[in-house]
Amino acid sequence: MAFRVFANSNSLKQAIVISDLLARSFCSGPKNVGFIGLGNMGSPMAGHLMAKGHKLHVFDISQEAKDNLKAKGATTYDNVSDLAKASDFVVTMLPNNDIVANTYDTILAGGVNSSTFFVDSSTIDPNVAKAVQQKIKAAGATFVDAPVSGGVPGAQNATLTFMVGGTQDEYDRVKGLLEGMGKKITYCGTTGMGQAAKVCNNMMLGISMCGLAECMNLAIRLGLDPKVFSDIINASTGRSWASEINNPVPGVLPNTPAGKGYAGGFATGLITKDLGIASAVATTSNTPIPLGALTHQIYRTLMAKGLANKDFSVVYDFIKNDSKA
Repeated sequence: MAFRVFANSNSLKQAIVISDLLARSFCSGPKNVGFIGLGNMGSPMAGHLMAKGHKLHVFDISQEAKDNLKAKGATTYDNVSDLAKASDFVVTMLPNNDIVANTYDTILAGGVNSSTFFVDSSTIDPNVAKAVQQKIKAAGATFVDAPVSGGVPGAQNATLTFMVGGTQDEYDRVKGLLEGMGKKITYCGTTGMGQAAKVCNNMMLGISMCGLAECMNLAIRLGLDPKVFSDIINASTGRSWASEINNPVPGVLPNTPAGKGYAGGFATGLITKDLGIASAVATTSNTPIPLGALTHQIYRTLMAKGLANKDFSVVYDFIKNDSKA
């Protein structure tokens, strides 16, 4: 009996080693990688994959975005179905629930290879991610949700955080690819849990930006130099990503959207969308989010004022002008 237990233990260890080697083999070396969605985030992410030696196959509704990557060696496509068939991995980086769902329906309508591994890095409702996963699985292929945090600077510098939802084996298989675009790759649990983590994170991001904008405005009106107060925040308990990387007051930090008329960065329309997802899942899970709901309303107001394409730090400009004496 003791010998059998020992033998089984060795067999288990060998199986684990073999599984790990297979996972590494699956991700190691150049792959054919499809990338759908070449916006402010997707374009630099795709560029990093090319720099790692992967053969890129790209699609976007913008011809200019496709041409920019074609000039660097990518193969461009006029439809997502052909792209998927030519790829070992397909990464999608798209704006919202409907576009993600429609894109995958289009891919599936053309048929998929069972060996293709789909990775959605959009920010969408966890339930949409689960629905897409079920369709991809039924077609014989593999899907994980892997939304990102780090914004445009993280995409440009390959320092993104990926939050992955799927099985442990799927995470192991895709981790090597994601490391070409990010610094921290975290396994969050089953399908949809990557999106759950991202939605909660982005609600915190919106809340913290509104709080920072409000406090910076108060400090300035009390007579504090904004740079001095910013240094104090970043050396104190009020520190946050917004205060360190994306201070909303023009001139406080170099190379921020605030210093460029709030152009670029993370659009107000996108944070409003993400806060809407947070509100929806909070309702279905019977979870109170008083600060999240208030932040959502603030950004909906900015949308109504035509600021959808401005970086979400433009909330400072709104608060400052709204509170003038």
